Order: sequence, then structure tokens, then C-alpha cells
Amino acid sequence: MAATAPAAAHMADVSWKVLELRARSKRSGSIYEPLKSINLPKPEGGSLWDKLDHYYRIVKSTLLLHQSPTTGLFPTKTYGDNQKAKVHDSLYCAACAWALALAYRRIDDDKGRTHELEHSAIKCMRGILYCYMRQADKVQQFKQDPKPSECLHSVFSAHTGDEVFSHEEYSHLQINAVSLFLLYLVEMISSGLQVIYNTDEVSFIQNLVFCVERAYRVPDFGVWERGSKYNNGSPELHSSSVGLAKAALEAINGFNLFGKQGCSWSVIFVDFDAHNRNRQTLCSLLPRESRSHNTDAALLPCLSYPAFALDDEVLFSQTLDKIIRKLKGKYGFKRFLRDGYRTALEDKTRRYYKPAEIKLFDGIECEFPLFFIFMIIDGVFRGNPAQVKEYQDLLDPLLQHTCEGCPVVPKYYYVPADFVELEKKNPGSQKRFPSNSGCDGKFFLWGQAVYIIAKLLADKLISPKDIDPIGRYVAPEDQRNVSMRFSNQGPLENDLVVHVALIAESQRLQVFLNTYGIQTQTPQQVEPIQIWAQKELVKAYFHLGVNDKLGLSGRPDRPIGCLGTSKIYRILGKTVVCYSIIFDLSDFYMSQDVMMLIDDIKNALQFIKQYWKMHGRPLFVVLIREDNIRGSRFNPILDMLAAFRKGIVGGVKVHVDRVQTLISGAVVEQLDFLRITETEEAPVFKRLEELDLPKHSKVKRQSSTPNASELEQQPDVNINDWKSKSTYEILQKFNDCNCLASQALLSSILLKREGPNFITKDGTVAEHIERIYRRAGSKKLWLVLRYSAAFAQKFSSSITPHITTLLVHGKQVTLGAFGQEEEVISNPLSPGVIKKIIYEKCHLQDEREAVVQQELVIHIGWIISNSPELFSGMLKIRIGWIIHAMKYELKIRAGDMPAKDLYQMSPSEVKQLLLDILQPQQQGRGWLNRRQIDGSLNRAPAGFYDRVWQILERTPNGLIVAGKFLPQQPTLSDMTMYEMNFSLLVEDMLQNIDQPEYRQIIVELLMVISVILERNPELEFQDKVDLDKVVQEAFHDFQKDHGLPKGSEKQDDMTAFYNTHPTGKKGTCSYLSKAVITLLLEGEMKPSNDDPCTVS
Repeated sequence: MAATAPAAAHMADVSWKVLELRARSKRSGSIYEPLKSINLPKPEGGSLWDKLDHYYRIVKSTLLLHQSPTTGLFPTKTYGDNQKAKVHDSLYCAACAWALALAYRRIDDDKGRTHELEHSAIKCMRGILYCYMRQADKVQQFKQDPKPSECLHSVFSAHTGDEVFSHEEYSHLQINAVSLFLLYLVEMISSGLQVIYNTDEVSFIQNLVFCVERAYRVPDFGVWERGSKYNNGSPELHSSSVGLAKAALEAINGFNLFGKQGCSWSVIFVDFDAHNRNRQTLCSLLPRESRSHNTDAALLPCLSYPAFALDDEVLFSQTLDKIIRKLKGKYGFKRFLRDGYRTALEDKTRRYYKPAEIKLFDGIECEFPLFFIFMIIDGVFRGNPAQVKEYQDLLDPLLQHTCEGCPVVPKYYYVPADFVELEKKNPGSQKRFPSNSGCDGKFFLWGQAVYIIAKLLADKLISPKDIDPIGRYVAPEDQRNVSMRFSNQGPLENDLVVHVALIAESQRLQVFLNTYGIQTQTPQQVEPIQIWAQKELVKAYFHLGVNDKLGLSGRPDRPIGCLGTSKIYRILGKTVVCYSIIFDLSDFYMSQDVMMLIDDIKNALQFIKQYWKMHGRPLFVVLIREDNIRGSRFNPILDMLAAFRKGIVGGVKVHVDRVQTLISGAVVEQLDFLRITETEEAPVFKRLEELDLPKHSKVKRQSSTPNASELEQQPDVNINDWKSKSTYEILQKFNDCNCLASQALLSSILLKREGPNFITKDGTVAEHIERIYRRAGSKKLWLVLRYSAAFAQKFSSSITPHITTLLVHGKQVTLGAFGQEEEVISNPLSPGVIKKIIYEKCHLQDEREAVVQQELVIHIGWIISNSPELFSGMLKIRIGWIIHAMKYELKIRAGDMPAKDLYQMSPSEVKQLLLDILQPQQQGRGWLNRRQIDGSLNRAPAGFYDRVWQILERTPNGLIVAGKFLPQQPTLSDMTMYEMNFSLLVEDMLQNIDQPEYRQIIVELLMVISVILERNPELEFQDKVDLDKVVQEAFHDFQKDHGLPKGSEKQDDMTAFYNTHPTGKKGTCSYLSKAVITLLLEGEMKPSNDDPCTVS
């Protein structure tokens, strides 16, 4: 009996082992399989199962092994206990698991691997969503005011999803990470995965979209989390972030987050105009990455997989060529030039670099094999096998392997400290070493994930359409008429016909226009269709994405652009058409100018023609008011309406018809998020009401003669006389006075003395000013309008996108009166901040300056969009200086007569004057006139900033002008020659010059210095170069030659010098050259090896 017991135990043990082996064979490769059993058979020539099994085992041992079992996130470091997960890297890991799952869908009996891999991806995506939703308060704050301190975090605890760094400790603001999350979310749901579960999550995603929509005006820290190239903690507007935002918005617009099971309330809405601004910004920024990054490898995932953000093939090739030319090496691509990340010379104990420190890293930047992999994927998508082979051949020698034989992608290759100097002397001569080998347990998971995706594509185990189910990439030959969710691919010639509905605000106006053969409808005649102002549509969108549980309000109060107002809307059972903001009377006074209105209508039609990408025609509502046809400007309105009837307006094809007829071909947007239960009170929307006027009463076309209007603009009181009088006397005069200009000035005294809420007989002071503003608008009294607009602190909401337009065209903007302190705007700002700057900086000498500067910004924004060449050579657009140039032009035109008052001119006349000075008729103009205009415009000749760089190289002690010093160091160490930031630094040096003509002489002087130094390489300046002294020396010689009286060396007396031709024997350049050579010869000459004068 004792002998049989051990035997029975032995038999039981054997049976258990047999059962375990059988079970393991059945669940081979499941998540429970011990890693030590993984072996890596070569997949060449094997079956589909063998090939996929090969990659499955790599993914299991190098990626999924590290996925957090709680949050599903992937850690940045695969060793150590304190594990942190970056959203960006985790997304690529999820994409890798998803890609392999798509490959397994081809196998019927996949042994559960498809399910496992798909849900690994879902777990990661939902883990990121979980981390994000815990920061819903930040989303709410950021969409209202996008500040780095209020953004979503980009790093979380891998195990708990908790925050791990504060905003002071880490650069969290990364628009690219949120955009990539939205993009992959759409791609995965489109492939059949269920990632979003309920309406709370839908409303949260909608709020993420609100944040991403503003990417075009939010400087962030980018993919590398460093912002500016100098790594000093300052964010920048990055092409890679804006591009990913554009791609994400295109992908998610109109997308149902519940997939095929979804209904109307799980659909995401995107502001079409915001998407378009991102598109324009991207095209303006490229081929640069940012102001300090001339190019950057971060653009590869933006231009190619996964975003495919760019529609323009020419710009794509130009940008890609620059990346390859500047950044490609034997071991991978550099992230960007002078990138110190993980180089031997980087001080890893400091978060930020010191000034000029990036010069140390020149030529020894680490090279990242990761970007060879992106080029392989790009080659597969574009059907370019030669590119695929080229980069595979470059990548294969760089791969490391684990002890089990799994390929490992090193994060980077670096130059060891001992070889740094040799590498700097002879770039590319030294061997580089990998950051991680695989056997040390260190994995770069972003690289591993992208490598697997590339291998699956290259081995044809998945197709590009599998991992791009929404069709982000469209081959050039297939681009015609392919709609990418409201963004067509390719720069196709757009022969769009814009549908136009002409709406008269009263029956009386309709009858009047009918006598001229212009057929219109009134608001009553289009019923039951309603006509709304765009601000009512904004009110409707307030309800989009609201979630009380998460503390999320709806869409922020942002205007709807003319693309958004060209759609038909179904709202609470009503059919609604909208008219554009340009017809909105409550907006800035520029809309009161009929000529400006005509110009705006033509601009809007051109804009719609260029950027409308939806299936269906745009419906553009033209609202004609009785006020538009009063006065002497009826004929231009009639001409425009006649052009509508003929079918072409400003080169755009139009088709005019009744609203009821046009609806059938329009785009209809169902605003189903406005669901009102029986217990809720329905929101009230105000539709356009028809003016109740007698049908056959006569429309007054002429309200006053132009001369009378001019007289009416002049006040009959002297404001200085009334400032000292009592409030009672001012009120008496105000009540007795019929002159609107005088009323405006008197109101301003009361406003400053008593405040806006001071009550008079007929209401508050603020109400008085508003009444004057309205009456002046109807009478077209532009001087009075500008006064009252300034006193009421009117602000045009459209100024904000126009300033952003100027910034993305590579310009800086300054606001402030000429000769006064200016505020430099180098990054997009919120409307509130811009309004504060305008009314603080422009209000000091003349109140009207504050509103005229707004006019100028709007005009310049439109002009630079359509004719950027007019601003060539102008890096800094100084609005106050441009107004000075316009006033000067009016003075030149007037000759001996009194000059026309800029403030009395209509906005359209102001715009025409602006166009005139931007392209001046130089014939017959003296050089003083030319220099004053060019100096006011801050124009510089081609190559000017590069020449200043070359001067600085030969000027060890720097340059000084008007008290502003430009040092040689750290400038040359911190920056590179072609960098925009250096050009801006030169502009900053010239900022203190207070006379436009003198500024232009300084520009000419710098060009002269550059030419002299270029022709005399042995010369350099020994001391600090004071440009003011050089000009004074030149002027002194000029006086001697021209017999001018002594003691008149002041700038005020330099008129004759300014009016002298620059070239020729007695030109300004000859005097400047003599002064420069004298200064150069005072110093020592540098000996040159090939100097023919050297004896020994």
C-alpha cells in the first residue's frame, strides 16, 4: 500500500503536465504565454501564419510586455519603477497593436490574437481618454483662453493615470499629441473598433475638438517638448502641430464616434472656417517648422503617415527635400540643427540651455533611425519601391537585437565625448554608438511600434488602406474630386458656382430695386425658411458639447466665418439660412461703407470659391439694406447687383435664384445636439424680421450732399475750451447742439469725467455715444464715426484672425502711434488682449488712432492674403508708421494746399490709399519722398538680414544705432544665418530710430558696409560700430561738398542729404562708403595667407 502511493502521485503529476502542455498548445501566443518560450523562426517563405507569428512574438516581447495592466498606457522608459507614460508615444504603440490585429483579420482561426491585439489598442486609447477626462477642467479653461498653464497634460503615471509633473516642471502644451489622439481615434473606430462608450465621452471629445480648432494661433512646445530651438522655455507656432490639427479636424468632422451603431447625437462637429484657417496657416508656415526651426524631422509624421496633412504636392516636395538635405545622416535623421538632446556636451542636470549654448552642438547632433522608418512607410504609401529599399538598406545595419533575437530600434546614435572634436572638424567621419541595444532591457517604444508598422506594410501583410481606412492619403493621380471630409486633396482648379440669394430688408426696397430689374426676396417671402445673423448661429452652437457632469460648457463664443454661413441648417425643426458677418450692422463701423461692403462681398465670394470643398453648392445670402442705397454710392451697389444678374462677380461664377429653389443643391447641417425635452425651455433665436414700411412709399436715395456731409463732420466746439467747464454747462451745450461731431466731443469729456454710466436727461453717456455712432453711420460721417467708435471703445472681432494671418506670413505686427511706444506682437493673442493693447497704446495723442489702426490691420490682413508680394522686404509691419506714411502721402498729393484729413476718408478710400503707398508710383518722386515712404513701411532690400549677419561676423564688438546694441555674441552662437529670429533681432535694433527717412539711410549704410567687407576680406572692425556716427561723418562730408552752413549737423537739417540719389559720384552711398572705409582703416588688418602684399 505504501509502495502504490508514490506511484499514484507520480502518475497524477505526469497527467497534470500533459494537460498543461495541451492547454498551452491551444492558447499558444495568448497573453498568458510565458515570454521565455518565444523563439523567432525566420518568416521568409513561410505561411501567412508563420509571418504574422514572427511579428506577434516581437510585439509581445518588446511592446505589450510593457503595457500597463491598469491604464493600458505604455511607459517612456521600459526599466525602473518610476514609470511615466507619454501620450504621444503610447498612441504609436496602440497603432502598432491595431495594425497587427488588422493583419490577423485575414486569418480565420487566429487563436484569439485579433481580439487580444485590438483590445490592447482599445485599452491604451481608453487609458488616454481616462487621463484626459480627469482633466476636464483644464479643457474647459483652455478652450476659452489657451494658456500653457491650462492645457491637458502630455505625461501621466503609467500605472495610475495621475499627473506626474506640474506645468512649471514640464512643457505639457503639445497640440500635436491631442490631434494625434483624435486622428487615431477616428482611424480605429472606422476599422470597426469600439472605443467610445457613452455620451459623456462624446461631449468630451467634442470639447477636445474646440481646443484643437485654435491650433493655428496657439504656440506650443511641439513634438520635442522644447518649443524654441534655444530650449529656453518659450513656445512657438509649429507647422507639425498645426498640420496634425488640420488632419485631425478633417478626419473627425461629421464622424460618428459610435461607428455603425451610432445615431445623430454621437456625431462630432468641426468649425469649417477654423479648419480652413489651420490649412492656410500650415501652407504659410511651410517649408519652415517654426520661427527658430528652419526645418525639423517632426514634419515627417505630419506630411506623411499618419497625418498626410498637406494637399499641395509642390510644397510637400519642397519641404521634404529640405528635411532630407539638412537633416539626413548615416545613422538616421537629426531632429533639427543644433539639437543638443543627449549629445555628449549636453548638461543633463539643467532643463534649459544657457544663451549661445546651442552653438556647442553644431555638427554633433544625435541621429534618429526612427525617421528612416517613416521614410519606408512613406515609400509604401506613395508606391515608391526604390525609396522603400533605400531606407531599408540604411536601417538594417542600425538595428540591434535582444537576447532572443528580436530586432530593436535604437532611439538615437550619438558621438561619444572623446570623438566630438574630430567629428566637428570632419563631419560624418566618426563612428556613432546606439543609445540602447535591446539586451539591456531598454526599448524605445515609439521606434519599435513604427518599425512593426513599416515591416507589416513592406511585407504586404497589411495594405495602406488597412491602417488608413478614412483615406488620409490619396495618390496624386486619384486626387481629382476626392473629398477628404471637407478638404479636397490637391491644388485643383476650382470652377465652383456660388449660389446667391438676394434679400431685401423691406418690401419697399424690393419694389424699388425691381424698377432697375433686380429681383429680390424679402424675409417674409422666404418663409417658412428663416434668415439668421451668424451671431444667432453662434448662440445655437453654445449647446454643442455641453456636459454638466464634467463641467463643460458648449462651443466658445467665436464668430462663424463665411464658409460656415454658406450652409443650410436644420435647428429644432426649423430650416435656417445665415448671412455673413460682413452684413452685420452691430459689427465694426467699416460695414457702413458701401464701397467697403462691395469689396467685402467680392472677397467673401473669392474666398468661398477658393476654399469650399464640400459636396453641394455654397449658398451666399446677400442682405440689401435701405441704408446701402442712400447717398451718392447707389450706382456701385446697382453695378454689383447687375453683375450678380449676369452671373459673374469679381471673377467668381454665381447663380442667383430664390432661396426655396437653391436649397435643393445646398449642404444641409443637422444640428441635432439641440435636443429639448418637454421639461426644458427651448432657446429663443432672433430671425431677420422684415422692416414694416409702406410698400409704395418712396426710398430716399440722397440724404445729403457730399459738401454738406463734409461740413457736418467738423465740430463747432473747441474741445480744449470745454474741458474746464462744469458738467452742467456741457450738458446744456450738448442738448442745444445739433452737430454730431460736437456732440461726440462733448460726450467724450463727460465720459472721462463722469464715467459711462453717468445719467443724463436722455440716458447714460454710453447710450448717447452709441446713438451718435449709429446716426453718424447712417449719414456716413466718417470723422464722427471714428470719434464715437473710439470713445465707445469699439473693437472688430475680425482683427484677431487678421493679426494671425500676418504672423504666419512671417511678419511681426506693432500697434501704437507713430513716435510713441509700440507693442510688438510676435505670437497670436486673444481678442481681449489685442483690444487692451490698442486702447492703451493708440489712445494717448489722438483717440481716433485706436480705430484707424484696427481698420489698417483688417485691410492689411486681406491684402497680404491675396497679394503677399506687396509686403516683400517688410518683416515688421508697424501700423502706426504705416498711418504716418499715408498721412505723408496725402501731404505730398496736396502740394501747397491743405492736406486731406485721413480720419475724414471712408474706409474704402483708406484702403485704396494703403494700396497706393504699398505700390507707389516712383516716377517724379524725390528721394526724400521715397525714403520717407519706404522707411515708414520698414522695407529692406533683398538679402538685407543675411548681409547684417556677415557684418556681425566681422564686428567683434557689435553694432549700435539709436542707442540699441546688437552684440556679436551670443547672437552668432545662438542663431543661424537664415533664421527668422535673427532677422527679427535686426529689426529690433532698428526699432528706436524715430524718423523713417533716417531709418532708410541706416539700411543703405548697412548694405554699403556689407559690400565693402565682402570685397575686402582682410578687413574687420576693431571697435563697436556706431552707425549714427558713421552717418554723421558722411553728412559732414556732404555739407562740405555742398557748401551747407556749419553747425547744421542735426538730423532735422539733413533734408538735402535725404533727397540725394543713392548712387553716382555725389550720391549718398559714396559719402557713406568713404566714412565706412575711414572707420575700417583705423583698426588693424587681419593678415591673410594669400595676401600679395606680404613679403615673408
